[in-house]
Amino acid sequence: MIAAAIDEDAAWTAVLKRDRRFDGRFVTGVLSTGIYCRPSCAARHPLRANVRFFADGAAARDAGLRACKRCSPDDVGRDERAVLQAIEAIKQAGQPLALAGLAADAGYSLAHFQRLFTRATGLSPAAYARALRDDRARNALTASTSVTDAIYDAGFSTSSRFYDSTTGKLGMAASAWVNGGQDVTIHWATVETSLGSMLVAATDKGVCRLSFAEGEEALVQRFPKATLVRGGEAFEALLADVIASVEAPGDFSHIPIDVKGTAFQEACWEALRRIPAGETRSYSQIAAAAGKPSAVRAAGSANGANNVAVLIPCHRVIRSDGSMGGYAYGLEIKRKLLEKERR
Repeated sequence: MIAAAIDEDAAWTAVLKRDRRFDGRFVTGVLSTGIYCRPSCAARHPLRANVRFFADGAAARDAGLRACKRCSPDDVGRDERAVLQAIEAIKQAGQPLALAGLAADAGYSLAHFQRLFTRATGLSPAAYARALRDDRARNALTASTSVTDAIYDAGFSTSSRFYDSTTGKLGMAASAWVNGGQDVTIHWATVETSLGSMLVAATDKGVCRLSFAEGEEALVQRFPKATLVRGGEAFEALLADVIASVEAPGDFSHIPIDVKGTAFQEACWEALRRIPAGETRSYSQIAAAAGKPSAVRAAGSANGANNVAVLIPCHRVIRSDGSMGGYAYGLEIKRKLLEKERR
């Protein structure tokens, strides 16, 4: 039986694009050949009239179809379990594990497992382990009054390894995570745009805050011990670039940003940055792209925790039923941004 929750137009679009992000969400049944496939199957596309969509392989088999030998759609569940098993092993170990061991435990070749893991999480197993360790460092720095204690609590063997690992990632000096931005200079400005008043603030590493209808008071609350400087020569050039990108949204990857979150939040934000201008994704798609297909609510929370509007385009996320969903700065701004990108 066809699953009522499947949006058939969206499913067919995914099939035409061979979109791997939909693998595991449904299977494509081809009535003329009697087989069912992954959405990403590389085989020649069937006629739309011959296609039915099923929630999973079991539903397709109940309808009398057999699995495609080319794309092995029933292996999607196995792939997901293998990645989740590896993630759990990495978390338990608290450090990078040998790729050979992870692949062997999953029953895959090294190259195939590396592709599976990277496709699911956006990171290699080693990079994922490092991201988890960095995440522990952030949490420890927030909770601890001693930077030294936090470094060792996070699993770093020496302080030098911690600073080597976090240079360019944590953005601020390590102590700033405890001391509210102490010794950090943030340049900022508010400007009028077609979307209303916009606040832009940046450290020397990139934009750390982009929001609407906020001012200096909001920055003080976020960075109570930082040195706030209005404007600045180098900042003005960055500000002009940001304004141009907001007024004509597109690819923002050239604009540096300085944001921090948990490993999962950062994976969600990276997934948001990969959405092409003019397109949208659902919360479940973002969760899947971040490596946790079941963490749909957490993906929504990560969306809401985004401190850099537009440049991390959380406005490109809508509900699975096609409705707009929420937006921190109001649905009118979200609609305008999407309209700009679709032109």
